[in-house]
Formats: sequence, structure tokens, C-alpha cells
Amino acid sequence: MLNKEELQRITESIQLAESHTSGEIRVCVARQCKGDPLEAAFKKFNQLKMDTTRLRNGVLIYVSPSDHKTAIIGDQGIHDAVNGGFWNEALEKMLSYFKKGEISEGICKGVEKVGELIKSRYPVSENDINELGDEVIMEE
Repeated sequence: MLNKEELQRITESIQLAESHTSGEIRVCVARQCKGDPLEAAFKKFNQLKMDTTRLRNGVLIYVSPSDHKTAIIGDQGIHDAVNGGFWNEALEKMLSYFKKGEISEGICKGVEKVGELIKSRYPVSENDINELGDEVIMEE
């Protein structure tokens, strides 16, 4: 799916985005997504306990390259902060890269777009702690 360098680049994009915000971004890359990607993302969001951040400001970017499916889920604090079209804007940006076969670049652009949003709503605090890991979750 993604090679070591691509995974590292995605992790670095998460770290860069999170350096400007107290929000938490995670990326899950699934080998397959047979059903609705939003349902799969919601399930993974809960499995990863992303709803346990102090400010309820976690965001999961869920991607299944082989099935051409992706979804973005934000916890309650994030969801309340965004306008209706934001998730679609982020998804469209990602999909424009996916269509060219640039999966890792698309994911990085999605992370960047989500980071911009949560930075304005949840700026980094002086004693900010990273509540969730930054590594890409690979789902078999």
C-alpha cells in the first residue's frame, strides 16, 4: 500500500499540523473497506479511543486506497466548530490527488487542511501534550 518513506512523510505532516494546535489528528489506512467508509471510520475512531481527548478535538482521516474510499470523522468539539462543507472540501482535496495515484500526497494535503481548521479553533497551548500517537495506523 504505502512504503516506509510515504508513511514517514504522513507522520511528519501530522506532527507539523499538530505543532500549531492542541487538536489531535490520526490517519488510518485500511487494506479494504467493503461497506460505507464513514461507518468504518466511526468504528475505527471509537476503537482508537479518539473520543477521550480532553477537549474532544480529535480528527480521524480514514483511507482505503484499494477500494477508492475515504472519510473524515471529527469528535464533538471539532464537529461543532466546522461549517457544513468543510469535510467535503478536505475530502475533495484528497481525492484530487488520489485520482492521480498520489495517495500519500493526498493524505498529507488532507492532514494539512484539517490542521488549518483545528488551529483556528484549538490553538496550541503553552503546556500542550500530545494525547494521541502520530504514527499512521495500518489496518489489515
